[in-house]
Amino acid sequence: MKSCLLLIDVQESFRHRPFFTERDLPAYLTAQNALIEACVRSGVPIARIFHGAGPRTPENPFALESGLVRPLAGLAEFTPAATFHKSRHSALVGTGLDVWLVQNGIGQLVISGIRTEQCCETTARHACDLGFQVDYVTDATLTFDMQHEDGTPLPAAAIKARTAAVLKDRFARICSAAQATDALASGA
Repeated sequence: MKSCLLLIDVQESFRHRPFFTERDLPAYLTAQNALIEACVRSGVPIARIFHGAGPRTPENPFALESGLVRPLAGLAEFTPAATFHKSRHSALVGTGLDVWLVQNGIGQLVISGIRTEQCCETTARHACDLGFQVDYVTDATLTFDMQHEDGTPLPAAAIKARTAAVLKDRFARICSAAQATDALASGA
């Protein structure tokens, strides 16, 4: 089955949000870049997805006019097979990505990017519902600390663990970047 890496919302826009922190960024970039490099070596196409939303002004970091809807610094350079711009959580809504995947005979999606529980998880669920086989690469996703309704902390690590638990064996195969890299190299 032909695979494709989805690189979701790995863009400079996030550095301009109040919740952004560099704490988990080095480990994320290491995993994400290893996955990109494995795809390039194996000839697996990479679809780059950018998120754009809100007012179309230079002050909005998610507007093209800001100049921040571009690859996150530190991301490995590669030539994407296709680039899509989305305005919803799922990369499969209103972008043409689903059509492109079918036209290119892709049946398996490798999900990575920013934010773990938001656009990455939503895309994984949507892809599964559309009939794609989904590998969700947890360490090649990034998220940030949040708060529960009562104000108690919800650490990024807990969000990632929860996302893996709810997707596992229902919507996706959960794997590490190393496991995904090995599978891509072997053609599995």
